[in-house]
Amino acid sequence: MNKSAYHRDTWAEIDLQAIKHNVVEMKNHLNNKEVFAVVKADAYGHGEKEVAEAALNAGASRLAVAVFDEALRLREHFPEVPILVMGWTAPQYVRLAAQNNITLTAFQTEWVNQAKSYLKGEPLSIHLKVDTGMGRIGIRSVEEAYDVIRACDNTSIKITGVFTHFATADESDLLYYQQQLGAFKQWLKQVKPHLPDDLTVHIGNSAAAMRFPDDMYDGVRFGISMYGLYPSPTVKGEQPIKLKPAFSLYSRLIHVKKVHKGDAISYGATYKAQDEEWIGTIPIGYGDGWIRKLQDFSALVDGNKCPIVGRICMDQSMIKLNRPYELGTKVTLIGEDQNAFVSMDDAAEHLETINYEIPCILGQRIPRFYIT
Repeated sequence: MNKSAYHRDTWAEIDLQAIKHNVVEMKNHLNNKEVFAVVKADAYGHGEKEVAEAALNAGASRLAVAVFDEALRLREHFPEVPILVMGWTAPQYVRLAAQNNITLTAFQTEWVNQAKSYLKGEPLSIHLKVDTGMGRIGIRSVEEAYDVIRACDNTSIKITGVFTHFATADESDLLYYQQQLGAFKQWLKQVKPHLPDDLTVHIGNSAAAMRFPDDMYDGVRFGISMYGLYPSPTVKGEQPIKLKPAFSLYSRLIHVKKVHKGDAISYGATYKAQDEEWIGTIPIGYGDGWIRKLQDFSALVDGNKCPIVGRICMDQSMIKLNRPYELGTKVTLIGEDQNAFVSMDDAAEHLETINYEIPCILGQRIPRFYIT
């Protein structure tokens, strides 16, 4: 991305070498099974095109997204790469999918029947989604599977893969994971004789792929951990592979002032200085996804942790400085500064959420710059 096209003192840096490292680590961990690079939601806020290119260069063989529009955008940049849409796509778009060689997910007989009416002989590739206990979308029984398979017979709709998704693969209690795995194995045993021999079977998300590589079939869907984030504290504690975080977030001091004891900062006067204090203002706020609940979280200035004080505004936030700094001094909101570190996990813990959510909510008003 061209830095001269942006004029903000807040920006994110995406380390594409970290993306490549994580893909290579996963491929080695899996003895070179296929890696689907999951780049949905603008690559979890990292940038779909740039991340996809880095992942493919590192050895990922397919791309996976959640919605059809994401697949169409990627197809413009990657004309030959297999792309799977993991979510539901309306039947009226199947011809467009076929024309762009995009694989769709199917799990309903009525969907297949409607899809047939839109196709004019174009070959459409589908993967069957099996619901083994996630409870979102998918085929829930062998009988349902037979119905879908029969609906595809003698049509241009070709079943080229099957997959499921684990609900608890990142947790310490593995009972439910084992139940889902067992249910899938039993389903596949009964259904596979009715499916093509060259079927691609992929059941692993990041957690399952890292923790249980021997359970994986032909490939895995590498999502959150491709970006250097462990899917849970349990997996982070185990660290089956060494990940490198790819996302850093920075701003700069645009105002520095001394306030006196009792002076209030920001809306609602929720923070009042306890003594004479130095307060810095940075140009990032909830309009960028740096939400108000991050009040009392910390940023780094010159390697020092500086708390966010007062309510975060739409476009600006204030931090309590340990001393006066020059205007333009770099502020690290996520990332490393002189051996001090503020991580996505730290922000997620403060917000009582998961690390997945943090880069996804940081909006496009924050320019992303790519380290290659």
